[in-house]
Amino acid sequence: MPAAGSPDTPAQLIYFNDGGTGDTLARLLALHRDDSRIIVLDLSRSFCKEAALTAGLDHAHGDCAIPLDADLQDPPEIIPALLAKWREGFDVVNAVRLSRDGESWVKRASAHAFYRVINRMSDVDIPADTGDFRLLSRPVLDALKTLPERRRFMKGL
Repeated sequence: MPAAGSPDTPAQLIYFNDGGTGDTLARLLALHRDDSRIIVLDLSRSFCKEAALTAGLDHAHGDCAIPLDADLQDPPEIIPALLAKWREGFDVVNAVRLSRDGESWVKRASAHAFYRVINRMSDVDIPADTGDFRLLSRPVLDALKTLPERRRFMKGL
């Protein structure tokens, strides 16, 4: 089987421009012209990360999807490990941060507090130090599309 991300792998890359300024949209469209696997969503403005993430997942047509921030704060080299767990039968594969190197102490402390507080307030257990970088299977993607929430908290869904 070809490696994930190789030209022989059936994959989509969905980029969204959420009100970016400058030449962001032109650069994304140039990528699309060079590679038909690249899909570009041009949002009319910045709606927030959760809305943009929902739009991207709604446009994913594959057997699974892996949201990845464009700033690469999450390492794309972990994608093969996520895919391996999916092939074992997991519908959701969370990537957990083992360290927060390069982040300020305020960011580290607020992230630590966030997961502890949200888990005390909620019946849904959200694994600590997970972000939106995870694999979601097609059944999970289809289930997300049926949910009526318009102001989403994707980690909790």
